[in-house]
Amino acid sequence: MKNKLNIVPFVSVENMMRLILDRGIENCMEQIAAYIEEDFRRWPLFDKTPRVASHSHDGVIELMPTSDGIDYGFKYVNGHPKNMKDGLQTVTAFGLLASVDTGYPVLLSEMTVLTALRTAATSAVATKYLARKGSKTLALIGNGAQSEFQALALKRICGIETVRLYDVDPTATQKCAGNLKNSGMNVIACTSPEQAIEGADVVTTCTADKQLATILTDNMVGAGLHINGIGGDCPGKTELHRDILLRSDIYVEYPPQTRIEGDIQQLDADHPVKELWQVLTGEIEGRTDDRAITLFDGVGFAIEDFSALRWLRDALQTSDRFQDLDMIADPDEPRDLFGMIEREKTRM
Repeated sequence: MKNKLNIVPFVSVENMMRLILDRGIENCMEQIAAYIEEDFRRWPLFDKTPRVASHSHDGVIELMPTSDGIDYGFKYVNGHPKNMKDGLQTVTAFGLLASVDTGYPVLLSEMTVLTALRTAATSAVATKYLARKGSKTLALIGNGAQSEFQALALKRICGIETVRLYDVDPTATQKCAGNLKNSGMNVIACTSPEQAIEGADVVTTCTADKQLATILTDNMVGAGLHINGIGGDCPGKTELHRDILLRSDIYVEYPPQTRIEGDIQQLDADHPVKELWQVLTGEIEGRTDDRAITLFDGVGFAIEDFSALRWLRDALQTSDRFQDLDMIADPDEPRDLFGMIEREKTRM
C-alpha cells in the first residue's frame, strides 16, 4: 500500500468483507485480539475520554476518539435498536486513522463489520484472562448481528467447544445456529435463557433493546461463571440484575465511561471495579478463585477501535483490498488554495 499524503486508502464494506475472507474470519479476530492486548498493555500512553454522545428518543450517535501520541483515531458509530424493525442495521460505523505529526488522515474505513470483529475480539481477551481454565461451554444470550462473531472468537482464542443459543426471537436463534453449523462447535438452540445457561462456563449477553432490561436474574448465575455483558452500552440500557453485580468481581475498560453506559450504572458511583488493562500488565490479578463470578462489563472503548484500525492498516500492506481517495487538497503552493481552484478551469 503506497500513497501520497493527499491520497488516503479507503476500505469499503465490500473490500472489508473480501479482506476478511482472504485471511479467514477467525484469523482476523485472533490477530485483532493481539493488537488489543498490545495496546491495553500500553494503556497509560493513550488519550482517554468517554465517547461523545448525542442521544435522541430513537437512539444515539457517538464519536470515539483516542491517540497514542503517534497516531490519532476516531470512530463514528450509532446505536438505534428500532432500526431492525425497518430492515436496517442497529449499529453502523466508520473510522479514521491519522498521523499526529501532520494531522493528515492515513486510513478511512467502514467499521460496521470491523466493529463486530473487534467487539468479539475484546470479549475473547477478557474471557482469556478472567474465565476458569478449561472453560468449554458458552451460553450466548442475544443472537443478533454480533452473536456469530462472539462464538467464533471465543472458540479460536479461548477454546470454546459448545455454544448454547437463546434469543427472545426464535428466528434469530435459527439464523445463528444455521450460520454456526459448520463452525466445528457443538451448537444447541435453547428455548429459554435458563436452559441456555445450564452447564455454561461463560455467558455472553449481547442484546439490543434500549431499556433497563434484566436478561440474567440473580438465581441464574452460579459460582465460577464468567460473564461478558456487552449489550449494556448506553445510559438506561442494562442486561444484568443488580444483585449479580453485587456478587461479582467486575472488570471494565474505562470506568468513567462504563459507569455511565454499562451495567454498573445501576451501582453507586464509588462501587469498586477493576480495569482490564491492569490485568494484562500484571498490575492486578484476574480470577484467583474458581468459585468467583467474574464480569466483564464491556461497553466498547476507543482504544479497541484504534487497535482494529492499526491492524487494518498493517493488513493492507500485503493486500489490495482498498481504493484510493483524493481527500486532501494539495495545491502546488500551500497558501494558494484559491489558485488551485482557478487552475482547475483549464482542465474542465
